[in-house]
Amino acid sequence: MDLVEIKFRSGTAADTDEIMRLIRSAVKHMDETGIPQWDEIYPARSDIEADIAAETLFVGTIDGRIAVIYVLNHQYDDGYKNGAWKQPDVPYIVLHKLCVSPDFQNMGIAARTLSRLEAQARRLGYGAVRLDAFTRNPYALRLYEKDGFSAVGTAMFRKGEFYLMEKYL
Repeated sequence: MDLVEIKFRSGTAADTDEIMRLIRSAVKHMDETGIPQWDEIYPARSDIEADIAAETLFVGTIDGRIAVIYVLNHQYDDGYKNGAWKQPDVPYIVLHKLCVSPDFQNMGIAARTLSRLEAQARRLGYGAVRLDAFTRNPYALRLYEKDGFSAVGTAMFRKGEFYLMEKYL
């Protein structure tokens, strides 16, 4: 199978409307598959605008359309203190909002995006990537486990229980 080309770049303010359409489409798709992870509260347009302004939101485009988004930064919720991080002194970055448009799902885009962002993190000097994954999202859990992430604890957020996960690079 030929892999489609994904062009990665930083998100820009001009991308905001398209990113919000992608998120609304993903929320609808998740709701239809019984995964009540995101909603009209999160991620909000203001979240996306703040990520873009902080230059931490990245997009992957296919044929000029945004197919995937993700955020890499140093922000995390207090629930992260519940993690039994294996090497707490390793410099790490936190992955947020990894989302593939339903129009581009089942094409290996999320796995390829993880490989790309892990290489990006290594180039920036990080030795680990951390994230939280909704316990009721089997697709995300399978993706992260297959990619080598390990669960190191749980945290309760607004939508329920999330696994705290990490991968050493």
